[in-house]
Amino acid sequence: MMAAVTAGRRGLVCAVLERNGFTGKKLGITGKGRCNVCNSCPPEDVIKNTPGGGKFLYSCLMAFSPADTMRFFEENGLRLKVERGNRVFPESDKARDVVETLRRLMRQAGVKVIQGRAVEILSDNSEVTGVRLEDGAVISCKACILCTGGRSYPLTGSTGDGYRLAEALGHTVTPLRGSITGLESEDPDCGRMQGLALKNVKVKAFSHEGGGKAVFEDFGEALFTHYGLSGPCILSMSAHLRDFGTRGYFVSIDLKPALDEKKLDARLLRDFEEFKNRTVENGLAKLLPAAMQAIAAERAGIKGRQVNSVTREERRRLADVIKDFRIELSGLRPVEEAVVTSGGVELSGINPKTMESKLCKGLYFAGEIIDADAYTGGFNLQIAWSTAYAAGMSVLNG
Repeated sequence: MMAAVTAGRRGLVCAVLERNGFTGKKLGITGKGRCNVCNSCPPEDVIKNTPGGGKFLYSCLMAFSPADTMRFFEENGLRLKVERGNRVFPESDKARDVVETLRRLMRQAGVKVIQGRAVEILSDNSEVTGVRLEDGAVISCKACILCTGGRSYPLTGSTGDGYRLAEALGHTVTPLRGSITGLESEDPDCGRMQGLALKNVKVKAFSHEGGGKAVFEDFGEALFTHYGLSGPCILSMSAHLRDFGTRGYFVSIDLKPALDEKKLDARLLRDFEEFKNRTVENGLAKLLPAAMQAIAAERAGIKGRQVNSVTREERRRLADVIKDFRIELSGLRPVEEAVVTSGGVELSGINPKTMESKLCKGLYFAGEIIDADAYTGGFNLQIAWSTAYAAGMSVLNG
């Protein structure tokens, strides 16, 4: 939609080929239905937060920065607000208002919406000539912008069509995986605590080969699931864990970040005094969620013991479990469940200033289809806006 609006405003005859029943289906569910439009930061910060392909985006981001994104929407009637971490949302907290703004701008720019699914981009002598649809119809055109998204959330239409279309014209697609997704673990404790949501915890991710330095850390919410871990902190963490094939990772959860070791020991002593004639797991009733009490005691090696028999050393081990509750990770959830697809059309085959293919004249790319993905915070949508603007401004320009 952004690419079409940009091209349409230049006076080009432009149409959006939409396989869904309506445009903006995926955009309408982003940010839990609120749409994190972008991040209010300099272009350089977007690049820093884009570990996959950040430098490639320099020209696009300079031509259409986060400030330009905010100005674009606000000048066209969508009021925005900035929240924690410079995240930008519509003031209404409704993603559909972002979608409706783009739909209105498409109508004003004379952009036509055609219902259908592309199965082939036609070319002659390495130059785009048209698009063949699933029903056999052909749309003749001089240029085509591929902005089909990745393979995450396939129910919104992102089923990987764009990769196949690009490969057919000679482009290489790098391996695809999920980013901003749940983390899998073979630790049986995750299944035992399935559905338990932790709030106000500190989470850290470590690589076994990292020499003790955290790969990522955050404060907030985490969720135990049948497959491992999820929740806001975990989704953010997943984008930083990019080498599962070559290294191992584990998560450390500080269940009581407001208490240092001394204060935690004092708290344990008070609770144990109150529950001195009960088992350790019962003695943790005020400190930990019910689903964690027996597991914490088990990890400390004192499950089933009477509270009044616990030694100082055993209490220290229990405190260590509470401050460093570890979950070994085995991988990411499937790309279909991810918020963002990592990997895509190889950047070496794309002109970074125009987003035009280096292999086929008249073929352009925008958004998640390219091999560039960022951390959470509005950066991925900024990549979409900037690459779409570059493509829309460059298409058929000389």
